[in-house]
Amino acid sequence: MINIQDTFISSNPIPRRIAYELVDETDHANAGGKVPLGLKGKSKRILVTGGAGFVGSHLVDRLIARGDSVIVVDNFFTGKKENLLHHLKNPRFELIRHDVVEPILLEVDQIYHLACPASPVHYKFNPVKTIKTNVMGTMNMLGLAKRVGARFLITSTSEVYGDPLQHPQAETYWGNVNPIGVRSCYDEGKRTAETLTMDYHRGLNIEVRIARIFNTYGPRMCIDDGRVVSNFVAQALRKEPMTVYGDGKQTRSFQFVSDLVEGLMRLMEGNHVGPFNLGNPGEFTMLELAKVVQETIDPNAKIEFRPNTEDDPHKRKPDITKAKQLLGWEPAVSLRQGLPMMVDDFRQRIFGDDKQDSGNLLTI
Repeated sequence: MINIQDTFISSNPIPRRIAYELVDETDHANAGGKVPLGLKGKSKRILVTGGAGFVGSHLVDRLIARGDSVIVVDNFFTGKKENLLHHLKNPRFELIRHDVVEPILLEVDQIYHLACPASPVHYKFNPVKTIKTNVMGTMNMLGLAKRVGARFLITSTSEVYGDPLQHPQAETYWGNVNPIGVRSCYDEGKRTAETLTMDYHRGLNIEVRIARIFNTYGPRMCIDDGRVVSNFVAQALRKEPMTVYGDGKQTRSFQFVSDLVEGLMRLMEGNHVGPFNLGNPGEFTMLELAKVVQETIDPNAKIEFRPNTEDDPHKRKPDITKAKQLLGWEPAVSLRQGLPMMVDDFRQRIFGDDKQDSGNLLTI
C-alpha cells in the first residue's frame, strides 16, 4: 500500500541559497552540436527518488524551473521535507512518502534514482537497510522503467573504485573494493546496482544512464552526516576543532552541487549510457581542505588529529575526459567559490541567522 504524505504547506518557505533559472537551449548542446530532446521545450513527467535529500532537492529545483512535472518519492530516512517546502503549492509538483524497497506504480517519462543513504554515518548505522535500498530499490525502479517505458538514470558513486590503485580514476577502472568491510554495504551495493542497471539495459532494452558521483558539497547538506566538508564547516562554525583522521594526506575532489545537477541532466538528456564520472578534478588533501575552511570561516580554527577510520581510501580524483567529450560537461564552481554559499546555509541552520537569506545566489 502506498503511503502518501499528508500535505504540509507553509506560508514561510525556507529560503533557497541557489537561484535556478532557465538558460538558452544552446548552452545545453552536447558535444555533437545537438540540443537534447528533453531541453527543447517539451515538458516531461519525471520521478526523482530521494528527491527530499541534498542533491535530489537541487535537482528538483532545476527540473521545476525547466517546466517539467516532478514526482518526488522519499522515505525521509535522510531526506528532509524542508528542502521541498517551496514547491508544495506548485501544481507540477507531487511528494509521496514511500520506501523504494517496495514497488510503486507511477506514469512517468524519466526516473532519476537517487534514493540511498550516502554518508558514512547513515550507511554504517543501518548497513542492511543501505544494501537493500541499493539492490531491491534499484530493481523496483528498473521494473517501473520497464513497465512504463521510462528512461532510467542511477546515481552511483566513486566508492565503486574503493581504495583505487589507479589515479586519477577513469570509468574503465574496475576498482579495489573490500567486499566485507564496514563500508561494503554502500560500495558493493552501488556496484550491484550498476550491474542490475546494465543487465536490464542489455537484457530488456531499457534506456539507462549511469552517473558515478564524486564528493559533492553545498547548501542543504546534512549538518552532522559525517562527510568531511560538512564536518569541517560545522565544527569551525561551532568553534570546535576540525577533526582530521590519519595524517591528513588523504586526497579528495569536491564538486559544488549545481555542477553535479547540470551533469546529471546532461547525462539523462544525452545519448550515452555511461558510466560517467561526475566530479571536480581539483584535488585537495584533508589538511588543505581544512585550511580552505579556516580561510572561509575562522583563521584561528583548530585542527585535531585522530586515528584513521577503517577502509578509508587514500586517494580519490575523477578523470572526467569522457564527460567533457560526450556530454560537453565540466564543473564551473571552484571550492573557494562554492564553500562560502555552503557556509552561509550552515550558519543560518545552526544559529538561525536570517541575515544570510538574501545573499550568495548562484545562477546556472
